[in-house]
Amino acid sequence: MANAAPASLHDRLHRLWMHRLARPVLFVLCLLPLGHLAWGAATDALGPNPAEALIRRSGEWTLRLLCATLAVTPLREWTGWSALARWRRMLGLYTAFYACVHFLCYAWLDMGLEWVDIAADIAKRPFILVGALALLLLAPLAATSFGRAMRAMGAANWKALHRAVYAIALLALLHFFWMRAGKNDFALWTIYAAVLGVLLGWRIWRQMRSYSGPVPRSTGARAPPTAG
Repeated sequence: MANAAPASLHDRLHRLWMHRLARPVLFVLCLLPLGHLAWGAATDALGPNPAEALIRRSGEWTLRLLCATLAVTPLREWTGWSALARWRRMLGLYTAFYACVHFLCYAWLDMGLEWVDIAADIAKRPFILVGALALLLLAPLAATSFGRAMRAMGAANWKALHRAVYAIALLALLHFFWMRAGKNDFALWTIYAAVLGVLLGWRIWRQMRSYSGPVPRSTGARAPPTAG
C-alpha cells in the first residue's frame, strides 16, 4: 500500500497550534516579560532610572500584546488555522494584565500611591488621561471575556461591548505618542501605529465587505476573545 503523502508545513503548524501544550507554553511566554522586569529591578539592571524603565517597558508590552490579540482573527482567517482562536482570550487577558502593571508602576513608583495626587495628575496631564481611559475601557472587556459572560449578555450585546477594543487601540497609540513627544522620538511609535493601522484597517475592510456579501471564514471552534 502506498505511503500517505507527507503533511504540508501548513498542516504541521496547525497541529502544533492544536497541541495540548500550546496553551501552557503561551501562558509562560506571556509571563516572561514580567519576570525579566522583576529580575532587572531586583538586580539593579534597569539603568539609572529604574522606575521610568518599569513604567515604559510595561507600557510597551501592553501595546505588543494588544497588537498580538488583534492579529489573531486576521491570521486565523488568512491561514485557516482555526486553532489560533483558542489563544485570543489569553492574549487579551494578558493585555489587560500588563496594562494594570503599567498603571500600578506609575501609581506606585511615580506617585507613591497617593490617590488624590494621582487623580489630580490624571486630570492635569492629557497623555495620562487617555491612558487611564484606555485602561477603564479595557476592564469590562477582560471581565466579560469568558463564555458565561457572553451567554449572559447575549451575542449581539457582547460583540458591541468588545468593539471598544478599537477605541482602546487608538487611545493607547495616542498615549504612547504623547509619551514619545517629550523626547521627540517617534520611531517605535510609528511601528506600532503601522501595525495597528493594518489590523484595524483590515477590520474596516471586512465590515465593508459584509454589506456586499459574506466574508469567508475558517471553520473551527471560536474561543471567546477579549478583543475581536
